[in-house]
Amino acid sequence: MRRCYLLGYPVGHSMSGVMHNAAFRHLDLDVEYSLRGVAPGGLARFIREELTRGDVAGANVTVPHKVAVMGLVDELGKEAEEIGAVNTIVNDGGCLRGHNTDGVGAERALSEAYGSLGGARVVLLGAGGAAMALAHYLSREAESLVILNRDPLKARLLAEKTRGGAEVTWGGLGKIDLGGADILVNSTPVGMHPDTCESPVEPRLLHGGLLVFDLVYNPVKTRLLRDAEAAGARTMSGVPMLVYQGAEAFRLWTGREAPAEVMRKAVLAELEAHR
Repeated sequence: MRRCYLLGYPVGHSMSGVMHNAAFRHLDLDVEYSLRGVAPGGLARFIREELTRGDVAGANVTVPHKVAVMGLVDELGKEAEEIGAVNTIVNDGGCLRGHNTDGVGAERALSEAYGSLGGARVVLLGAGGAAMALAHYLSREAESLVILNRDPLKARLLAEKTRGGAEVTWGGLGKIDLGGADILVNSTPVGMHPDTCESPVEPRLLHGGLLVFDLVYNPVKTRLLRDAEAAGARTMSGVPMLVYQGAEAFRLWTGREAPAEVMRKAVLAELEAHR
């Protein structure tokens, strides 16, 4: 049996194990995916001693390790290097290659929900690992991108390193202005279980011309999405991006196309069971 892991701290809330194990079973692959909570101080040792083992295909990487892991792998894929974060590691005979599939996941999810982003004006909340991938993708496709974060300095640093054709500006979360926006993306954890009554955006700021994309997937319908629907906006949960970035990681580990619909149904069933 081969193994794949999710490395983060904490990881108990993640649906990645449910999603990937459903895909492995569906294709009758002898692979098992498990969650590994690894504190920052133990990350280098775990990667050096565990991920290089012959029975390990690779790992996903989540908060807070997406940036730190860049210096612990042997090679970086083009997207990971440009984004500045790794969310997937492939073990190729002891050589660890770091990739980033978040951008691919966001691109597929947004193209299904919105279509072409040409001319779109986007507001992105957050400046963490997922936001780094989103900013990289959005700045290449949209007309303008506003990055807002609780710590404005992090928003500024992300805006300054983002290289695309879009006009990129930044600010703090106290400066949210959605009047001219077409798309709002929330990459912060605000509204995630168990704090499901919280939202990063005041309802009065939302309007019917928006697509509101919340990367939070537990709950599937966050307070932000409920408020957006009440304002007449279109909405999308974090489930599609979760599935599509996972599908790309699955392809990197196995060389097989992932059964994305099987993965989506597994996630939704698990979330419904624990609602």
